[in-house]
Amino acid sequence: MPDTPPPYAAFEGARLLAIGELPQVALRAKEALDRGSSAPVLVFDNQTSQQVEVDFRGQPGDVLERLAPPPRRPGRPKLGVVAREVTLLPRHWEWLAQQPGGASVALRKLVEEARRSHSGTDRRRTAQETCYRFMHTMAGDRPGFEDAVRALYAADRNRFETLARAWPGDIGEHACRLALAVWDAVPAE
Repeated sequence: MPDTPPPYAAFEGARLLAIGELPQVALRAKEALDRGSSAPVLVFDNQTSQQVEVDFRGQPGDVLERLAPPPRRPGRPKLGVVAREVTLLPRHWEWLAQQPGGASVALRKLVEEARRSHSGTDRRRTAQETCYRFMHTMAGDRPGFEDAVRALYAADRNRFETLARAWPGDIGEHACRLALAVWDAVPAE
């Protein structure tokens, strides 16, 4: 499995400012903003390519303080069980009711089995979506974007890397770094 990119990245326009843990990346982004950067400064979560909202007001210590996780409260941690609505046909409910442990246990087993049997496909899809999200934000108006997206989803590594590396600054290199998870999840031919 390839090395995963560090968890966060900050860009000033097409230039990669920092890559690493959120406090380090946020401080580098704040430096760019404080010196009056005319280019947009964006921070990305590299696991999802979602933009991270950082409150850059005040001094660097203020920024870091707002990024700190809230203190743990005493007591028993939540188990993480979430109640949601599920809509099934009557025959599905009848089958679930006959299963040992009831509907909840049967559904959890079915979900776990599906996760195991489709893990490679799911990893590839998630990696493609992550890379696409970054590309759309940073290179959506760049030449070759549509062709790069097609190559990404077709798992055509050579074509993708050729097209992405033609983009200015560090955009293409970062897209290629994110795409490593796609190539890792694609079965060898």
